[in-house]
Amino acid sequence: MVCMKKQKILAQLTEPKNVWELLDNWHHTLAEFIKIMNDLYKNNLIETDGSKIYLTKKGRKKLGKFISSSLCKSCKGKRIEFTKEFETLLEKYNKIVKGRPKPTLEYFQGYMRNYDVVSRVVLMNYYGDVTNKKILLVGDDDLLSIALSLTGLPSRVVVLDIDKRIGKFINKIKKKYKLKIEFANYNVSEPLPKKFLKKFDVFSSEPLETFSGLRAFLLRGILSLKSGGIGYFGLTNLESSLKKWNKIERFLLRMNCVITDVIRDFSIYPTVYETANYELFTKRFNFPTEINPGIDWYKSSLFRFVLLKDPNPHNLNKKMKVKVFDPKEDLTHPVLYE
Repeated sequence: MVCMKKQKILAQLTEPKNVWELLDNWHHTLAEFIKIMNDLYKNNLIETDGSKIYLTKKGRKKLGKFISSSLCKSCKGKRIEFTKEFETLLEKYNKIVKGRPKPTLEYFQGYMRNYDVVSRVVLMNYYGDVTNKKILLVGDDDLLSIALSLTGLPSRVVVLDIDKRIGKFINKIKKKYKLKIEFANYNVSEPLPKKFLKKFDVFSSEPLETFSGLRAFLLRGILSLKSGGIGYFGLTNLESSLKKWNKIERFLLRMNCVITDVIRDFSIYPTVYETANYELFTKRFNFPTEINPGIDWYKSSLFRFVLLKDPNPHNLNKKMKVKVFDPKEDLTHPVLYE
């Protein structure tokens, strides 16, 4: 009997695909993907010409009967649609962020597609989490603050980020376009400044995916919220196992939060930048693979939660140790291949 994860890969190969196309529909860790692909190749269930991957006769027999399914081709699982106003917002945002700082490996940075940044604004607005809201962003290399401020709807937008380059860029754009954004240089391992405690209606973050990183980013965000406040954050399957998801969900429950939404693959990230290449993990395959032809396979699920009442216990705002990456699960980090 073939395990579920192997079965999913074999099923996708009823038509030849490259590694990147397979990853585009993978919902488990990258480490598992690499191991399973190597096992399938070793056991002669798949073969490759160095570009496309094919089922062998043995692989087709192992797959057995199969019926395909697919997501809605219009929203692709996001459940939103752009009105004319948000299409105009996306056009303006695309123009504004062209000169943004390049990702730096020092902070394990990468930013989501512009379309997905505005998609988050659309969803937040749908839930009533933008108009007249005080919004805190814990980290903002995605420049969500700019997209939110361009709507003219929030009463306040504050960005906390360790990267001073992001602050310099935001302040330049803020001045040029007369946007209401406040920036403060901040290291998430430090306690949240008292002036930000319980002051916000909404917070959003794309945390580091080590458990210590996730806990630190989310804790600072939760502590910034008033009772009844809303939190948004992204979490991948590729670099966070379901055990880690379980720990994070339990952490949220302990903090008196209730998860209202989890939308799979809501945000998509490019993985190759001028300053960072997050695709060096292909060296771990036991067979040749082609260079990515332009498939954005790295996806993050979007969580939304509500803070029901003040988190317990109350002495949480203290210095924390934060790991930037986990070498067992964050297999995209280039330092592993130097």
